[in-house]
Amino acid sequence: MSSQICRAASRSARTLLPASRNSVLFSQGRTVAAASAASFRGKMSTLASVYQQKEARSTLSGWLSGALVLPAAAYMLQDQPAEAAEMERTFILIKPDGVQRGLIGEIIARFERKGFKLVAIRLVIPTKSIAEEHCRKNRIKGSSFNSLSNFLCSGPVLAMVWEGEAVVRYSQKLIGNNDPQRSEPGTIVGDLAVLPERNVIHGSSDPRTAKDEISLWFNQEELPSYTSNTEN
Repeated sequence: MSSQICRAASRSARTLLPASRNSVLFSQGRTVAAASAASFRGKMSTLASVYQQKEARSTLSGWLSGALVLPAAAYMLQDQPAEAAEMERTFILIKPDGVQRGLIGEIIARFERKGFKLVAIRLVIPTKSIAEEHCRKNRIKGSSFNSLSNFLCSGPVLAMVWEGEAVVRYSQKLIGNNDPQRSEPGTIVGDLAVLPERNVIHGSSDPRTAKDEISLWFNQEELPSYTSNTEN
C-alpha cells in the first residue's frame, strides 16, 4: 500500500508542477508520501491490535459464560425444592360391554403405562337416576339419552378416577374418537370397539365435566390423596 501511495504522489507532482521544479519537489513529495504511508501503517497496526484484543476479550467472556455461568446456575438449582407439577383428575368409565368382554385389565394397563395414578375404582351397577344424570352432565339429548342411560343400567360398569398432569387431555388421546370407525388404531376405541353404541369406554371431555362426574359417581371419602413412587 505504501508503494501505491508513493507512485500516486509522484504522478500528481509531475502533472501539476512545471518541469523545472519537478526534480526538487518530486523528492520532497516522495518523502511526504513515504511518511504518510508509514503513519498509515502505524495506525492500521494499532487498530488491528486493539481489534484483536477486543476479540480476545469477547472470546474469553463467551468462554467464561459457558464454563462458569452454566455450572453455577445448575449448582443454584440443586438448592431449590422440586415443585410438583399441577395435577388434575379425570373420570373414566368402562361400560357394560367392556366389563362383559373382560377388557378391564387391558384398559387399566394402558393408563398405568402412560404414567397416570389410579385414585378411586368401583364396580357397580348404576341406578337409573345416576345413569340419567351422567347423560345430562355430558349434554346427551334426544333418543341417545334414553339409549345410553338404559345401556349403562344393563350391567356392571367400572368407574374410575385417574390423576396426572393434563390427564383429561391425554386420556382423550388414549381413548380416541367415540366412533370406532373414526378412531385411530392404537387408541382404546380404535382397537377394542366396533359399534358407536358399544364403544367400551367413556372419559371426561374437559376438567369441569370431570369434577361433576367424579362427584356424581364417588363420595369425597372415596377419593384418597397419596404420593406414588413414580412421582418421587
